Amino acid sequence: MLRFLVALQIIGLAVASSSDFSDKCYFIPLPSIPPSTANRTVPWGEPTIKYANGTTCCSSLNEIRDNLDTIDAQLLQLLSTRASYVREATRFKSTLPDVNDPSRNEQVIQGAVDDAPSVHLPQIVAEMVYEGIINSSVLFEECIFNTYDYHTKGVAQKSLKLAD
Repeated sequence: MLRFLVALQIIGLAVASSSDFSDKCYFIPLPSIPPSTANRTVPWGEPTIKYANGTTCCSSLNEIRDNLDTIDAQLLQLLSTRASYVREATRFKSTLPDVNDPSRNEQVIQGAVDDAPSVHLPQIVAEMVYEGIINSSVLFEECIFNTYDYHTKGVAQKSLKLAD
């Protein structure tokens, strides 16, 4: 992800921030806005992603989807790396209840929510994504913890049988 962010800096990608009502959609709580009944000619509005060279993204929905596919592949790689560290963290936990630390989980989620505006990420997105990451990480870590216990007991039982 760091390489991706560096690449964005190099090409000068800037997310345009306007000072209109939609800026409120970046913070919790989300504003209460009645649903639109508009039937718009597309594309509507102005591009919000601008490059340092003055061009804007995006000229088609397919271009947007291609960029999202690239980002999704990068996110998967980052999540894989994160899961490796979660697995590693399990080695430092002596009991199953140690695996799930609600205060640490809340600290990580709240940190993401608090930091979201600094990277122009809607707080609701940060909250929901990090809740999902943390909840799935706890389940993964519990599985690793239990699998190791199961594996070591299985190895011990096999060793006993061999000794007989």
